[in-house]
Amino acid sequence: MIADKGYSSRTIRTYLRRRKIGATIPERADQLAGRARRGHRRHAFDPIRYKRRNVVERCFNRLKHFKGIATRYDKLAAHYRSAVIIACLLLWLR
Repeated sequence: MIADKGYSSRTIRTYLRRRKIGATIPERADQLAGRARRGHRRHAFDPIRYKRRNVVERCFNRLKHFKGIATRYDKLAAHYRSAVIIACLLLWLR
């Protein structure tokens, strides 16, 4: 899982570790200072992998330009999923 600093908490990291999910989450400055004060080492962080997170966020941003997807007009999950697939196809064909 790749996430930004907003998801850097002990609860989330423990949840991911229990499920054996690798995490690439940068630590906030206050967390780094607290860990150093307690004598703990930093969490593993791969900056190259973290940079690829931008591709996914840009894709979500483009999908949000479709008003029906951004506001979720469809009541049924199957209809909403179909709208997302059609939007993805339109973005791919551009």
